[in-house]
Amino acid sequence: MKIKDLFQLDIRRRIEGVIKAEQLDEPTVWQELSEYVVTDELEGHFRKFFDAYCNGLGGRGRSYGGSEIGVWVAGFFGSGKSHFIKVLSYLLKNETHTFENKSRTAISFFRDKFKDSILQADVKRAAEANTDVVLFNVASKADTSQKDALVRVFLRVLNELSGYSGVYPAIADMERYLDQNGLLVPFCAKFHEVAGKAWKDERDDWIFQLDQIGAAYSHVTDQKSPKFISVLESNSETYSISIEGFAKLVNQHINRKQLDRIVFLVDEVGQFIGDNGQRMLDLQTIAEELGTHCRGKAWIVITSQEDLDAVLGSVKSSRTNDFSKIQGRFRTRLSLSSANVDEVIQRRLLEKKAHIRTVLETRYDKRGDLINSLIDFEPGGMSMPKYTDATDFVRNYPILPFQFNLLQKTLDSIRKAGATGAHLSTGERSLLYAFQQAIATDDVAEGDVGLLVPFYRFYEPIAEDIETSVKAAIIQSATDPSLRHLIVKCSRCCFSFVT
Repeated sequence: MKIKDLFQLDIRRRIEGVIKAEQLDEPTVWQELSEYVVTDELEGHFRKFFDAYCNGLGGRGRSYGGSEIGVWVAGFFGSGKSHFIKVLSYLLKNETHTFENKSRTAISFFRDKFKDSILQADVKRAAEANTDVVLFNVASKADTSQKDALVRVFLRVLNELSGYSGVYPAIADMERYLDQNGLLVPFCAKFHEVAGKAWKDERDDWIFQLDQIGAAYSHVTDQKSPKFISVLESNSETYSISIEGFAKLVNQHINRKQLDRIVFLVDEVGQFIGDNGQRMLDLQTIAEELGTHCRGKAWIVITSQEDLDAVLGSVKSSRTNDFSKIQGRFRTRLSLSSANVDEVIQRRLLEKKAHIRTVLETRYDKRGDLINSLIDFEPGGMSMPKYTDATDFVRNYPILPFQFNLLQKTLDSIRKAGATGAHLSTGERSLLYAFQQAIATDDVAEGDVGLLVPFYRFYEPIAEDIETSVKAAIIQSATDPSLRHLIVKCSRCCFSFVT
């Protein structure tokens, strides 16, 4: 039997290393939902979020009345922040997804993932509410050259959610005015008549369609075209919006659609803010104004590489502004540590087929002592965990138990050693990729059951992130006769431990 045939899922399948807010094709969504591993730590974070979120929702508990509507999700690179808030967006929307002739609602994927029955009930209650959910990466939407870049990003996603132009807020304002007065549909019909093209296909090129826009607008409003076009061009050049104005638009959106909630899930806000005190103040003000005008019906969930206190501390060191109010708005703080990253890898990559488990358990019962002796370290050296029993063997095979922690420490050292590996994480993203690549190589995946993955197999997946000078030393050592015995010794775990 080949190693590749042991696993529940194809070991060579594509796994997205970086979760993208905008990637919403059905195969990707299905994989993100079905393969998401809820560790004990993550279940605690979900419980904390939904306990706060469901207060005041559907008549349960107290209403926040506009305060405490912010959630701050912190964690280092690759700790799963983006995946966490994307899963939150799926659960809050609870849409039906279809893949390979199978259809399931988002929360149905989590019936067996959540152990807490109260949490399951809260998720169901939140999913049943009339909610608009907006998930976006702030950097991909922002024009950093603008002083009010943050509020413009929020305005853009609100306009897109409403079906208006996201690129040109002046055009979106025109569409909103027409829509509120029941004139947007007639306007679009007249534009199509005079331009021969659909309005939504042409609105981002509006500057080349001024005559057609003027004709359609005049037709539905009885206003003179030249004056309207002049105002439109002027508004486009000098457009500005206050944070209070944005909050009022959000409240109008909530009232128009009779929503229970609108939730903005914003990825990498911490990185976007950096040490920019003005952007931090803007984020604080957005939270405050949404709380004031929407009375707890507008929520903000953001991610950051640092916890809130660390971000505030770095900003305060260069500015004297008081940021105490933002701590009240982002009362719910979740810190993802990836402490159980080994569990994620075991369940996403190493989960075995049902009939295989018995085979491996039997083999360990017969040869467990021999297997552990092969991975013994020299007396007096560092103590590393071995397989504890047959169940532990089945859970980890063909990976050695100590490799999870050892690779985490290796990646951490590489990250600290130079700029090349600065983006590496010791969380699930980098580790998941490294473990998959180590097992998927032909000499492991195509090998017979009885092989163990030696630690040097993790070199290739992370080689590009190692400083050139260090990499050169590693390459030279492979051809150094004086070091050959170490390489042979390191490679022994690749051989069959049982015939």
